[in-house]
Amino acid sequence: MWSEAEYRNMSERDRDSTGRFKPEVSDGEIIEAVRENEPAGTSEVGDAVGLARQNADYRLRQLRDDGRVKSKKVGGSLVWTVTDA
Repeated sequence: MWSEAEYRNMSERDRDSTGRFKPEVSDGEIIEAVRENEPAGTSEVGDAVGLARQNADYRLRQLRDDGRVKSKKVGGSLVWTVTDA
C-alpha cells in the first residue's frame, strides 16, 4: 500500500501528451552512464542512474531502437555501447 506522501508524489509527477508519467531519468543521463562504463552491463547503467535493472533494460532497448546505443551479447548478458552517430 502506498503512503500518503508516496501517493501525492506520484499524482504530482508530470505526464507526457499521452498521459504517461515522464521519466525521472533523462535519456542523456542513461547515455552518459553507458559512456562512462563502456562496455556497460544493464545493472551497471541502472545503478549509475538509480533505476532498477528491469527499468534500465527497457530504457536501453528504447535507446537501441532509436539508434543511440548498441548492444552485444557477451556470455549470457547484454553489454551496451554508445553509437558514433
